[in-house]
Amino acid sequence: MRLFEYMGKQLFIDFGIRVPRGMVCDTPKTAAQIAQRLGGPVMIKAQVLSGKRGKGGGIRLADGPKESKLAAEQLLQSTVQGFPVELLLIEEKLAIEQELYLSLIVDGVSKKPVLIASAQGGMDIENVPEEQIIRQPIDVELGLPTFLARDIVRRLKIVPSSPCGKALTQVVTALYRLFTAIDAELVEINPLAICGDTVYAADAKITVDDASLYRHAHIPTVSELTLGEQEASKLGLSYVDLDGEIGVMANGAGITMATLDMITYFGSKPANFLDIGGGANQEATRKGLELVLAKQPKAVLVNIFGGITRCDEVAQAIVGIRRQYGKSIPMVVRLAGTNQDAGRAILEKEAGIEVFDLMQTAAQRAVELAG
Repeated sequence: MRLFEYMGKQLFIDFGIRVPRGMVCDTPKTAAQIAQRLGGPVMIKAQVLSGKRGKGGGIRLADGPKESKLAAEQLLQSTVQGFPVELLLIEEKLAIEQELYLSLIVDGVSKKPVLIASAQGGMDIENVPEEQIIRQPIDVELGLPTFLARDIVRRLKIVPSSPCGKALTQVVTALYRLFTAIDAELVEINPLAICGDTVYAADAKITVDDASLYRHAHIPTVSELTLGEQEASKLGLSYVDLDGEIGVMANGAGITMATLDMITYFGSKPANFLDIGGGANQEATRKGLELVLAKQPKAVLVNIFGGITRCDEVAQAIVGIRRQYGKSIPMVVRLAGTNQDAGRAILEKEAGIEVFDLMQTAAQRAVELAG
């Protein structure tokens, strides 16, 4: 589970990590009031569960209340990296002298926490050469003692005994305490801002292990599901929104993943992942197709291998949907397995839909129809 920036920063405060002064709001009027209270230039930051907010236009600089209100109006009517903006964090603008990068992650290969640090932080951290990035595995029995934190600071070319070095050492040790206390999979500060002798967490990105949430009632629950994913959850369907142009429905996780791969192979992108299950009936098929069509894809690919699922029931559902929605969205169907001949006859005679025997052929045709 990912946390919004303002939630992460509250956890930072709880563990003694300094953050810029700021408040959250959801109206332009309140944004102006917060800016007035903070005084001076402020940063207007969209609260969305996405990286690259700065490049996506989700962070604005405002010189005062009037500019803050205008920036808030624009952001609250926008989307950032595909996410609608519903909350804003208004913060004081820091006088930053240097931007660092600091994070802790769970490394699946070594089965250990790994501290990652760089003397170059900010928006283009992914472009920093590998040799300039510090990667320090952490022994969970030893933890992250002060002497190791001081060594990290030294490797960042900052004197550990200086006021800034001491503040940075405290941040490194506090970040590890937070990481372990909340069962985090990721805790990231980018940038970690040096302002004179003071160090601020100018951003906060935290991901908590879902399986541990029962131990952390104090951490607010954040749903990352889109509206379509929420509706699918109510229906008991396995559905994930994607950013492509071909809607997909299949029965079984493996065949659905293979369908997505095949669409990509032929040069397009899937608009979603939808597994209606191995024993889907006519009603489940109909509801699944409605979810797919709600995204208004350029084409729909249905890939069914009937074992428990009956191809004739799938066909009846497709015919019903075609009557309801018309032929505005091209539909390609591959049917194989139980009652496939009956299903094929229903689709070809009642809906004029060509049915394919092979997934590859059907995927290629769907890509052609999507243009």
